[in-house]
Amino acid sequence: MFAETPFVRDKRRSETTAKWVFFAMAGSMILPLLLIVVFLFVKAAPSLRVDFLLDIPRRGMTEGGIWPAFVGTIYLVFISLAVSAPIGILAAVYLNEYARDNWLNRLINLAVINLAGVPSIVHALFGLGAFVYAARFGYSILSASLTLAIMTLPVIIASTREALASVPMSFREACWNVGATRWQTIRSVVLPNSISGILTGVILQVSRAAGETAPIMFTGAVFFKAVQKGDLFAYNLNEQCMALSMHLYTISTQVPGVRESVPFATAVVLLGSVLLVNAAAIALRAHMRARKKW
Repeated sequence: MFAETPFVRDKRRSETTAKWVFFAMAGSMILPLLLIVVFLFVKAAPSLRVDFLLDIPRRGMTEGGIWPAFVGTIYLVFISLAVSAPIGILAAVYLNEYARDNWLNRLINLAVINLAGVPSIVHALFGLGAFVYAARFGYSILSASLTLAIMTLPVIIASTREALASVPMSFREACWNVGATRWQTIRSVVLPNSISGILTGVILQVSRAAGETAPIMFTGAVFFKAVQKGDLFAYNLNEQCMALSMHLYTISTQVPGVRESVPFATAVVLLGSVLLVNAAAIALRAHMRARKKW
């Protein structure tokens, strides 16, 4: 009595086929990534040790470690995010919560979207002209960090606007009905309920800021910088610095006699640093998302 009809069997067969097709698509994206990571670790294994991270480059960067480049990357990433994250979040709050729907604000929104797709080399030239020459910061960590901040700002603004827009309008109306001001509503209701989405935009920019080479090459990165082994405060803001992305490019293309494992180990450290920061931010985002009541 309850046997499947041909129509039901065809639907079930189509559903199964679609499921495995989508699974194959997901696997085709994940599998190459895993293979790349395994390949990097296998190639980097002979050089992956604590001394490689804490030591300084020696003998024309053919020996030693990557400590100056590692510290320089930390400086560049965190200073750029310290500048771009507050500005981007505040700009998104204005555009989503305060700005009226007129031609000027639509033009600003279009400009933000377009800036997110500008090549990094264009940002590098802007940073060179604006911060190195016009602002007279010179070739320095400050110039490079501000250039990275300008580059990451549009994505932070766009992602923050999406997070703010996801908060139901009824939340705002409930606050306004009990006499709360617009800023009180934003501070106490909108921002706490959108913080997980805001963190997503910031997380995405950690990888981009750490991996970019052109913007820092034009504005503040240097081929080699002598620092003390294990010195966490090796640079001043008005000095140039080494960075992992540029160091990886340099030892891979400009320095002869480098052991094969050294560039791969440098890439693993860069990848691991980004993943560590991302994991911490994702854990914080998950904790905040679990506290949502809607």
